[in-house]
Amino acid sequence: MLNAAVIGLGWWGKTIVRTLANHDRIRVTAGVDPAPDAAETAQSLGIVLLPGLAAVLADRAIHVVILCTPHKLHGRQIAEIAATGRHIFCEKPLCLTRAEAEHAIAICFAHNVVLGVGHERRFEPPMLELRRLVESGALGTLLQIEANFSQDKFLALPPDNWRLSPVEAPAGPMTATGIHLLDLSISFLGPAERALASCRTLGTSFANGDTLAAMVEFKSGAHAMISAILTTPFEGRFAIYGSQGWAEVRDKTHPEAPEGWTFTTDIRGEGRKSQEFASASSVKANLDAFADACLGRNPYPMPDSQKVETVAALEAIFRSVVSNQIEMVS
Repeated sequence: MLNAAVIGLGWWGKTIVRTLANHDRIRVTAGVDPAPDAAETAQSLGIVLLPGLAAVLADRAIHVVILCTPHKLHGRQIAEIAATGRHIFCEKPLCLTRAEAEHAIAICFAHNVVLGVGHERRFEPPMLELRRLVESGALGTLLQIEANFSQDKFLALPPDNWRLSPVEAPAGPMTATGIHLLDLSISFLGPAERALASCRTLGTSFANGDTLAAMVEFKSGAHAMISAILTTPFEGRFAIYGSQGWAEVRDKTHPEAPEGWTFTTDIRGEGRKSQEFASASSVKANLDAFADACLGRNPYPMPDSQKVETVAALEAIFRSVVSNQIEMVS
């Protein structure tokens, strides 16, 4: 059994702890959070509250550290944790710059540490079926992706919450939800080459924006058109268009509490077909894969190269939002 500490007991930290309740490979024993009510939160979750990351790393009974902290802290925290030999699961985005991501991964490699990332949408059952379909060649040459991940959960946040900060969460809709679509796009299309993006505050007072549109061009020549909005009821859609057909995954509800998906295909000569997928926890599936990697059973199913490429494309989107120009992925 792997004992874990969760750093950050906010909305998603609580979700992670609850997801791992009664897990057969990872047991959350401790947490860290600076909030005034953190002791009550920890008690309600059945874990011990420690005063900080240093206290976590001083406890040799803790084998895994799960980061649910502001994005800007990830690079430094990963380096500090990896140097002690602990495995790390980091919420998305992994880092905010390519240089930080490369440095974090290099330190993890040097210390033989597994680095998992909260890109759980890769683990959704219909997304796994979409990957099988793509790899079979049934869609032909991949041409374009259209994707939307919008929600209004952030409307309940206080104005000073870090998720609404242009420093901690630049291009707010992108770091909140669009990052999942960018990561999926890279997993299907490979490295990105350039990006053009716009982020505006249109329906809220969010300092880092509530409405984002991005077009990403890949080295293969294919495109991804990504939409992410933080002030409209939930919508989730991911579609791939190929030279021989297309396929779409549509969420029925927010992935935090999934109620299933509709998977639709239209392959030349076969006509349009739809398949329903039952609800499943992709968050748990990701943590399962991470636990197996920590225990040496299977490699973690996300290449380090893709971890870096996702952050590099994200960084280009940040630059484009500021410059209002096409930015190259460096």
